[in-house]
Amino acid sequence: MTTAPSSWPERTGGQALIDQLRVQGVERLTCVPGESYLAALDALYDTGVEVISCRNEGGAAIMAEAYGKLTGRPGVCFVTRGPGATNASHGVHIAMQDSTPMILFIGQVDRAMREREAFQEIDYRAMFGGMAKWVVEIDSAARVPELVARAFRVAMQGRPGPVVIALPEDMLVETCQVPDAPRVEPAVAWPAPADMDRLAALLADAKRPLAILAGSGWDEAACAAFARFAERAQLPVATSFRRASLFDADHPNYAGDLGIGPDAKLKARVEQADLILLVGGRLSEMPSSSYTLLDVPVPRQRLVHVHPGAEELGRVYQPELAIQASPKSFAAALQAIEVPASPAWEGAAAAAHAEYRAWTDVPRTLPGDFQYGQALAWLRDRLPADAVICNGAGNYAGWLHRHHRFHRYGTQLAPTSGSMGYGVPAAVMAKRQLPDRVVVAFAGDGCFLMNGQEFATAVQYDAPIIVVVLDNGQYGTIRMHQERDYPGRQVATRLANPDFAAMAVAFGGHGERVETTEQFTAAFERALASGKPAILHCRLDPRAQSHARDYTGPQQ
Repeated sequence: MTTAPSSWPERTGGQALIDQLRVQGVERLTCVPGESYLAALDALYDTGVEVISCRNEGGAAIMAEAYGKLTGRPGVCFVTRGPGATNASHGVHIAMQDSTPMILFIGQVDRAMREREAFQEIDYRAMFGGMAKWVVEIDSAARVPELVARAFRVAMQGRPGPVVIALPEDMLVETCQVPDAPRVEPAVAWPAPADMDRLAALLADAKRPLAILAGSGWDEAACAAFARFAERAQLPVATSFRRASLFDADHPNYAGDLGIGPDAKLKARVEQADLILLVGGRLSEMPSSSYTLLDVPVPRQRLVHVHPGAEELGRVYQPELAIQASPKSFAAALQAIEVPASPAWEGAAAAAHAEYRAWTDVPRTLPGDFQYGQALAWLRDRLPADAVICNGAGNYAGWLHRHHRFHRYGTQLAPTSGSMGYGVPAAVMAKRQLPDRVVVAFAGDGCFLMNGQEFATAVQYDAPIIVVVLDNGQYGTIRMHQERDYPGRQVATRLANPDFAAMAVAFGGHGERVETTEQFTAAFERALASGKPAILHCRLDPRAQSHARDYTGPQQ
């Protein structure tokens, strides 16, 4: 056995763990406290790391995922074993489908009790193996620095995603003498010069090219660099589902977003393109209109697919040119690429942007006194360009994605996985991370109550978010599906709701009930001026549901 140098401090596994988080630059983390990782909680005392204690592990995991989206480094969440882990699982699933770096630490039973179905014992490798990039259980305190450093690297490198680490309770109190691992910076894949030359040749040969920006791994500089390239190349640029903040909606080259129920003219532009430059994303089920915009496995359009993960290139679509590169490195390399001076597609970007404006400018009139679309149009003009907009899932999000215009990188926090209950916890993290920004969360009545308890967390940690709850008394998306497939036979979609405005006040926040469009603007201004977390309970006529397909498209 090798004797550790005396300069290495003796510490518990819990202390070593928190020391590694500090080395990796973790400034805040989320948790629901649990007895299975008390030693790690104790090690956080007086460290300067902000610990946000949440009301449910699902909310805690979503907050960590939102941190990963905002910063590009893993959001960190601690939960207890068993029920804590199962509650947190949908945050892990969001991080996987959204390609977000995240690390979930889970308490585990003592090592000597494993394989007995001890109290709250779960095999986490089996449970999370299909929804995380890597799952590991730390069996020895001496291996904490090694495995935590590896977790940060795995979470960020290639296609980003979640890592799950199980922490046996007795390991956390075991002592060890090991050095800290260094801060991890992910290895970055750069495009080969030959690939960029091939891209230039494909572009020169194209007649109807289109770029689609997607995925994670971007930053503000990369978005700006791609915009400069698009201007030089006169290239129309679309964004993928819930990635609209990758390109300024007011930019004259912006063609719109390929979300659920996109503009028919944008769909036609994709289908008729002879060259598609897909950067950073996977063009999965939702942005591809159920895999119909591009043929599988060989698209009829020439496809240049740029992605940081080699395993994603050719996974669904076989590209004409596959480039393994991060969005940041690819956007930087684009600056040197030659583009045609007078391209065959000259004027296409302006036409695409005009179509986008026509599609999004004027909201459709809905039944009832509260016109949700008009409220969104007012917010579109009222909110600052750097306001952060969060939402979960439901038909209400279709109006938001269509009529709001995103201008800055990192201003859209929404789950591409379609997970309900995302908006409120994501907004709490956004406000803690960006306290000078306006942060607005949108939620349907069904969506809100899936993680609305984190409004209490917003109050506790002085995060004055504004939550706009759209209450139509039903699970609207499912009701729409039932009306289409089983007309006259609606089951399990009706909801009886509380007074959400009164709920906000009961928690210590600001709450108002909005019955008409005219009431909304003044209520929003009062909520903003209150300096408190606020809920605007907006009553939406249930008959507005009949208009939902105009915003969500035909559902599969």
